[in-house]
Amino acid sequence: MLYFLIAVAVLLLGYAGVLVSFVRKGRKIPPSAYLVLAGLNGLILAGVLAWAISR
Repeated sequence: MLYFLIAVAVLLLGYAGVLVSFVRKGRKIPPSAYLVLAGLNGLILAGVLAWAISR
């Protein structure tokens, strides 16, 4: 479970880095990008809750 959380956190950081590079180049962030960020955050939250409950 811990490895899953670490993998999702790394994906989230990488995706956030891509979005930051978009903004620095002057491009607009597409609205679907916010849905992907929300989904990754939801996965992390669900994983942390499941891990906390299982302990």
